[in-house]
Amino acid sequence: MKRLDGSNGNALHVWGLTAALALGVFLLTRIVLLGHALMFGGQTVDSLLPALGLGFLRDIPAAAVVASPWLLFELLFSMKWRDRLRWPLFAIYVFTLLFVAVSEGIFWDEFSVRFNFIALDYLVFTTEVIGNIKESYPVGQIVGALAALTLLVVWSLRRPLQKAVAAGSTASRKAQWAWALGLLVTVWVAAYKMTPPEFSTNTYANELADNGWRSFLWAARQNKLNYRQFYATRPDGEVMTDLQRLSGHDLVTASHQAVRKVAFKPGKQPNVVVVMMESMSAEYMATFGNDEWLTPNLDRLAKEGMLFTRLYAAGTRTVRGLEALSAALPPLPGKSVVRWPDITNLNTLGASLAARGWAPHFLYGGYGMFDNMNGYFGAQGYQVTDRTGFKDGLVEFENVWGVADEHLFDQVLIEMDKEAAAGRPFFGHVMTASNHIPFTYPAGRIDIPSPGKRAGGVKYADYAVGRFIEMAKQKPWFDNTIFLFVADHCASSSGKAKIPVHRYHIPAIVYAPKIISAQRVDTLASQIDLAPTLLAMLGLEGDDHFVGRDILRMPPEEGRALLSTYQNLGYLKGDVMTVLQPKRKIETFRISNGGKEAQPMATDPKLAEEAIAYFQGAALLMDRHGDGRQPKSAGGG
Repeated sequence: MKRLDGSNGNALHVWGLTAALALGVFLLTRIVLLGHALMFGGQTVDSLLPALGLGFLRDIPAAAVVASPWLLFELLFSMKWRDRLRWPLFAIYVFTLLFVAVSEGIFWDEFSVRFNFIALDYLVFTTEVIGNIKESYPVGQIVGALAALTLLVVWSLRRPLQKAVAAGSTASRKAQWAWALGLLVTVWVAAYKMTPPEFSTNTYANELADNGWRSFLWAARQNKLNYRQFYATRPDGEVMTDLQRLSGHDLVTASHQAVRKVAFKPGKQPNVVVVMMESMSAEYMATFGNDEWLTPNLDRLAKEGMLFTRLYAAGTRTVRGLEALSAALPPLPGKSVVRWPDITNLNTLGASLAARGWAPHFLYGGYGMFDNMNGYFGAQGYQVTDRTGFKDGLVEFENVWGVADEHLFDQVLIEMDKEAAAGRPFFGHVMTASNHIPFTYPAGRIDIPSPGKRAGGVKYADYAVGRFIEMAKQKPWFDNTIFLFVADHCASSSGKAKIPVHRYHIPAIVYAPKIISAQRVDTLASQIDLAPTLLAMLGLEGDDHFVGRDILRMPPEEGRALLSTYQNLGYLKGDVMTVLQPKRKIETFRISNGGKEAQPMATDPKLAEEAIAYFQGAALLMDRHGDGRQPKSAGGG
């Protein structure tokens, strides 16, 4: 490479042109996302219009950063190499801008947010994600259209780029370098320090004002947050005392404990099957007001079993549901415990039951390496079976995301029969996959042809549940089996509020017609309460050292739910939501209109203390688990 001389023109002109191009693409992307929010998100123009102006201002440093390689290219490379590489690189640059814009649109269509941790994960699990996209969208046509559009844009900008390249500069070589380095440092620092916008109580507006490139890099930086460093805290001793009181236990721990001996009659321990249904929002069930008749089987089970009417998911991703139901832990900021490396000997439902003689299994219809599911459950002593371990010839229909739910349930029946034959009670944590993009399933099962989008995915998942129960009824072990059907999270996390409560409402149904009578439980509860509740149903209350509580023994006035995004931690009690946020910020909202509305209000100190006790307490428990410290009973810190 040669040093540039004055005849090489002004690199700042090229940087300015390419940054302006990025700025234009960002603006068009935001307008498209705005239209989507208006058409499909139930938003109004007046609530989202301010996001356009704020977003444009925030796009300026982002665009300068995205285009900054052009400044270095024009300054560092010789004229010979610049002339050879400029146009191919410019075409690649334009295609990348357009490709990312389309990717943002697809991501927004599914999650109604800018790029976040999920997008970051998608770069890790490329096989499943790319295959999923290929089955859901006409990828070839999209790429072809983007290539054609790239050529059109390059052709349209050929003269402006030529003028920028030919522009002279009266500044000295040192002056050009000084200006370039100064501006580079300024825009990079400005972009680095830019935090997610929070100018509105409407989540749509905040997301719309953000920039996808910025939010992606932010997610990469914030993948795991230290609670004590970023959130409101209290003295550890007070927190643990309150956590013991709130959980109802003298001993609360994240580490598996030795258990007392209880005499059981051989073969009398009930089997337990937890079916965690992918993206099964409560709003899809007629039980909760839906009139599309998508879930006739779940609605029937809700009438015949024990229905928890006010149960809320801990988060917006499958790993949060798995974490909540297996370890009964409040959600911590950043990535789920399921994805933490080298986590062993956790206090899990499977570990508690294994100590009593149950055979714990985790069965998943997809690839269990995704989100570290196999690693996590295997490390906790579960026998793990994913789609790669199903019986030969069993699977007749699958897509890139997973096998059809009916085949997953067929494998569950096989595993249960094996354990029954060996005289061991069975505990199965089952994770379904069909109610997920690309929403394909076997033909002839339901009246919505495949691919059936969300409605088809929901209805097929419900069909598979009904088929599973009917087949299980033919088994000799059915009468002595407790089934729990619960969602991992809702299908959408979008809403006007910082934490839209209605987007966390999930069904939870305990079905065991020979063991548990039909009833409705209206106590406000969390996903983390299901493990303690199941232990109590089995008569193992003494083994319960979880943060969650037995819902059936929880006084209704003490009901509460713990909800989270990746950074915001919500504590819902009654109609008041206390939200803990980074920078030790606490906000409180009055929840109304079925969880769809949230009005700011003054923070109740008692509720704030309880919220901190739950979330800081969970962080403390995991810290103690990580360094091997034993938990202390009541009175200890």
